[in-house]
Amino acid sequence: MLANHIGHYSLVMGLMASILIFLLSLKSYKLKTIDKRIFSISFLQLFFVLISFTSLVICFVISDFSNETVFNNSHTQKPIFYKISGTWGNHEGSLLLWLLVLTLFLILFLINSKKELKRYRILTITFQQIIIIGFFLFVLITSNPFNYLFPRPIEGLGLNPILQDPALAIHPPILYVGYVGSSLIFSATLAAVIENYISKDWAKNIKIWILISWVFLTIGIMVGSIWAYYELGWGGFWFWDPVENVSLMPWICLTALLHCVLVLEKRELLKSWTIILSIATFTLSMCGTFLVRSGILNSVHTFANDPSRGIFILCFLFFLITISLIIFFIFNKEKQKDYKKIYFFSKEVSILVNNWFLMYFLSVVLIGTLYPIFLEVLIDHKISVGPPFYNKLIVPFLIFFLIFMSLGPNLKWIKETNVKNKFQLIIFFFISLIISLLIYKKIGQTNLINTALIAASLYLFIVTIKDFFSKELYNFSKKISHFGFSLLILSILLNGILSSEAIINLKVGEKFTFKNEKIFFKSIENNKKENYQSVVGYFTVEDDKKNIFLFKPELRIYDQPAVITSEADIKTTLFRDKFLVMNTIKGNEYFNVRYQVKPFMIWIWISTLLLAIGGFLSLYNRLHEK
Repeated sequence: MLANHIGHYSLVMGLMASILIFLLSLKSYKLKTIDKRIFSISFLQLFFVLISFTSLVICFVISDFSNETVFNNSHTQKPIFYKISGTWGNHEGSLLLWLLVLTLFLILFLINSKKELKRYRILTITFQQIIIIGFFLFVLITSNPFNYLFPRPIEGLGLNPILQDPALAIHPPILYVGYVGSSLIFSATLAAVIENYISKDWAKNIKIWILISWVFLTIGIMVGSIWAYYELGWGGFWFWDPVENVSLMPWICLTALLHCVLVLEKRELLKSWTIILSIATFTLSMCGTFLVRSGILNSVHTFANDPSRGIFILCFLFFLITISLIIFFIFNKEKQKDYKKIYFFSKEVSILVNNWFLMYFLSVVLIGTLYPIFLEVLIDHKISVGPPFYNKLIVPFLIFFLIFMSLGPNLKWIKETNVKNKFQLIIFFFISLIISLLIYKKIGQTNLINTALIAASLYLFIVTIKDFFSKELYNFSKKISHFGFSLLILSILLNGILSSEAIINLKVGEKFTFKNEKIFFKSIENNKKENYQSVVGYFTVEDDKKNIFLFKPELRIYDQPAVITSEADIKTTLFRDKFLVMNTIKGNEYFNVRYQVKPFMIWIWISTLLLAIGGFLSLYNRLHEK
């Protein structure tokens, strides 16, 4: 109970500190100097939010069910690890974590920007405080994690068991760092526009925050995909679920922004486009917050329906977008005389073309996510938009995107004049096309679009490998990320084309044959665990080489709340995953068994990790240079 009160009043004190910082920032901007009290109060603000967050963690650990958030999302039998991670595994706690990261990022900006223009720093602090104050009000008015229950309940309702997983425990904090990074990019961009500071120097500084946001968002999406793969029991890593799309859209926008800032840094071009992308990235992050927390979306990992929360975020988002657009149209100083000549065969044009492709992909995902919502609101008709929609609209354009991505890094800035090595790229393309045709001939299929797509992805893969043997070692981080992306696309395509699946109902002692493999359902075993009962199935899979694999998929029957989950057993090698999961059939001694062979699955995770490593190395180089 004491921790509950401390947490609540710490939030109130944090809000007061935010208002004070905002007022001091406005005063400092008028006086053209930075009030030293801003630094000390910012640390005090972070301290109050940290105390509040720690108090909520304590409430979860000691199972203080007088706290409504703890009552709704925990129970006494839950393991201590999931009690702690349950702090941010709900709407109220996740917003408090978001607020903690927001205030931490402000401190990091204050420390990291000491050599930058004073008025730019002050304005960045001012805009960031507007966002922080908005989140403080959102938490205290609609989503207070410290609401008091009386009389105190004896037991809590528990957390959804599929969320009780190590991967999902670390997924939200990593993802929030990516989202919150976009807020600082937004604030810094608006400040730079007002101060006419959109320049090479600004590009070098803002790229650090773009890289931080991009790296953490990449890792966060990867961890969520891994969780979806083994926990949901569907054998997939991406389902075009609306909440998955919500995290993908800011990532696409950040990727475009990261490359656009390169052009700004090298040639001081695309200033307005850089500003638009910075605003759009944060807007998409906030839109994601609105969609997830308003209850509009129907997803396995959305939060409870509460229209008041959605209305608050929508109004706050509208306010921020309005401010940003007013600032953009009034203060943006890019004029016709600032434009420089651009040659078609140049690196900056290739980046611009790839930006167009990324914006098209972003538009498809945005329409596929929002269209069903608007349709339901307008005519009360529910539809679902799934993989066929995205595949038909994205795949044809992905072919040209991959080809442009293969050629772009091999062009020079300003103008490409040396065509001596370009014949090598043409040869690589024909090699890729021949390999693609051989792959389809081997699997006995003919599909023009898929053949071209495999050829384009192989082309990018070969070119990115070739880049490692060039003399330009200073761009090693870029080469790793581009190679990681090429490996990711190739792995996903081969996985989708070569995957196979069998679904059958079996009882103990039965077997079935799938292609060249024999699956035998040997036995089941019942166990009692800390907070659930376990039913383990024992299966053997014998391949055509007489190799025998033992699979032990599991059904978990949780007591609080009463939910049955399926735990897949996965055998992973460098070339394929063998995936087996079982489910109960009510009133029957049979079990529904799903067996899948998923080629190159591990390379999807490795390639995503390479993407993030490349971004991290680039970030390290930037910080080292600075």
